[in-house]
Amino acid sequence: MPIQQNPEPWSSSQLMEPDTLASLIKNNKVGSMLILSIGPDAIIKGSVDIGPTNDSKNLKKLKNYLKKVSKEKEIVIYCGCCPFDKCPNIRPAFTALKDAGFKNSKLLNLPKNIKVDWIDKGYPVKE
Repeated sequence: MPIQQNPEPWSSSQLMEPDTLASLIKNNKVGSMLILSIGPDAIIKGSVDIGPTNDSKNLKKLKNYLKKVSKEKEIVIYCGCCPFDKCPNIRPAFTALKDAGFKNSKLLNLPKNIKVDWIDKGYPVKE
């Protein structure tokens, strides 16, 4: 009998495409959206650096940061350190958002990595 893999903590409707976020940033339409880097580098313009959430210190930092945030707030998290299926950071971070009751959280869809899926496309980065 094959071992059933755990489903991802997010649904396909909770994935945000990079071109969507890039367009929002370029057109100053981010508004009150919160963009959180839960990987090694906060590369995306306007993002808050939490640090890699596979480290319990940074996961705790994320949970503490979220205590001050409205549960209705639109939040986008991203890592991009490696291919999505191997990323050690996105699952603990997304699960923390879900467990904390955030209803409007999204995961930036970076299937390869931040360089290929964001930087190489000329999307907005921190200066």
